[in-house]
Amino acid sequence: MAQQAAKARRAIPEGVVESFWTGPSGPEPLRRIDWPKGTQAEARGSILFLPGRGDSYEKWLETLEQWHLEGWAVSSIDWRGQALSGRFGLDATTGHVPDFNLWIEDLAAFWSDWVADRPGPHVLIGHSMGGHLALRAVAEGKVKPDSLVLSAPMLGIHPAWISSGVLHAVARGIVRFGDSRRPAWKHSEKPELLPQARSRLLTHDKGRYADEDWWRSRRPGIAMGPASWGWIERALASICLLDRKAMLEAVQVPVLLLATRHDGLVSWPAIRRAARWLPRAELVAYGHEARHEILRESDPIRDRALAVIRDFLNRTALVRG
Repeated sequence: MAQQAAKARRAIPEGVVESFWTGPSGPEPLRRIDWPKGTQAEARGSILFLPGRGDSYEKWLETLEQWHLEGWAVSSIDWRGQALSGRFGLDATTGHVPDFNLWIEDLAAFWSDWVADRPGPHVLIGHSMGGHLALRAVAEGKVKPDSLVLSAPMLGIHPAWISSGVLHAVARGIVRFGDSRRPAWKHSEKPELLPQARSRLLTHDKGRYADEDWWRSRRPGIAMGPASWGWIERALASICLLDRKAMLEAVQVPVLLLATRHDGLVSWPAIRRAARWLPRAELVAYGHEARHEILRESDPIRDRALAVIRDFLNRTALVRG
């Protein structure tokens, strides 16, 4: 099954539909991708996958295809303002958003339409920023999945030893002194060094890392570079909103969190704290063997993560009273 799914790394599988969906937060439609539902006898249920900041769903095709081969009807979307769902920034590559509430509204509306059209049980899976938005939407009662899976969720950012409240105050001050849409960092002055440095943050698997550039060369519009200072400030505001014990203790959905203790992009202490506060949480932690993109890691790590997710969904989403 894994070998069959690997064929999707650089190809849209046969029968999969790419289209656009118009949401409530603006005229720009959101790009979506949907795997066939299958027959009622075959269907295990449906998975909606939410990618991270700067992502496009092309990066995750292998994993989405593998879930489909296991019997799930699978869908994913590009967040408004990135990949092929438009832009909010000053240029074609800077990642900006006026407020994370916009994405929560999009997710709530899309979820409502998607649930009505897809067989249950309904599972929500989010990576990094997508994991943050998924958990926040559940905590706010905007979506109600049967199970929730979070891969390296953005529940805090670096430097992790400084509280999100202090980081937010600093970011808020920086935003006041210029256009919030300006990029927060520049592309490397030595472009040949950038992919190597970036890969050390994301995955040990050089082949899977190269898949992203392969897709960008064929679909240049999906490329995204630095975040804006406005994105950083709004991200920290949303992180502070979610990082509250009472808010997470109210979440009654079964939650699986996959994280690495040495993540260079999101805060491990914040993920560990959330796992303690969520009433029905299970935390699977990795060491130096895994980087930020656990579902795009080398085969032993990725296979283990997919097996953990499979077992979790068998015990939660697929168990009905």
